[in-house]
Amino acid sequence: MSLFNHQTLVLHPDFAGLEDFMISLPDRFLHDEGVVIHNGRNQLRRITYQGADYVVKAFRRPNLVNRFVYGVLRPSKAKRSYDHALLFQQIGVGTPQPVGYMNIRKGLLFDRSYYVTLASTCPYRYEDLFHRHFDYEEEVLRAVGRVTALLHNHGYAHKDYGRANILFEKTPEGIRLDIVDLNRLAIGPLDMKAGCKNLERLPATPAMHRIIAEEYAKARGFDAGECYRLMVAYRSTQPGKEEKEIEALKHYKEKI
Repeated sequence: MSLFNHQTLVLHPDFAGLEDFMISLPDRFLHDEGVVIHNGRNQLRRITYQGADYVVKAFRRPNLVNRFVYGVLRPSKAKRSYDHALLFQQIGVGTPQPVGYMNIRKGLLFDRSYYVTLASTCPYRYEDLFHRHFDYEEEVLRAVGRVTALLHNHGYAHKDYGRANILFEKTPEGIRLDIVDLNRLAIGPLDMKAGCKNLERLPATPAMHRIIAEEYAKARGFDAGECYRLMVAYRSTQPGKEEKEIEALKHYKEKI
């Protein structure tokens, strides 16, 4: 890298030997290596390297103003994702094992960043609860309530806590969750209202809300009925939610 093209690379101590892989990421994306998992504002690819599967998130180049902001004043989204994953691990909340991140800057202007994790073993996303039958779905919902409460008790609120960002699998030990897309995290005390509002982007039928509310309230010492009322009320404010969830109800058996 020249004086004007600067690269910052951070690797988790357990993956110190992956420097060459990290440096090669721009070229791998240029040549469409791996399998695209998501292609939107940012792109996620699953890439196999030396027998292991990694998920690489390439954040898009920001606009000109934000290129300066991220180049000089603010940590990149990749760095925030990495740092937040370590926070989650410290309190026992599942997230794919962070491997590292890389920022690329051109002069004072930020260019691109990459965040790398091991691929999660969880085969399902929360939204799959609406499209197929799971005989352990109540266990999943209770796990969501408990894990959300654990995050909130530590003052962490995932700011994109939606249907695609909670992964799950059933193991002999119980339900395992992996929370993903961690670059946007609010840190600070959360009371009952703020905690329930943090779930507003998560679709749920009334039966699902009751189960989540029961488990969340139990873990935080709140009233379950009031948590349920707040969750339903906050969810109802989300634009376009009614049509999607009415359709989803056709595929989900009510329990209340």
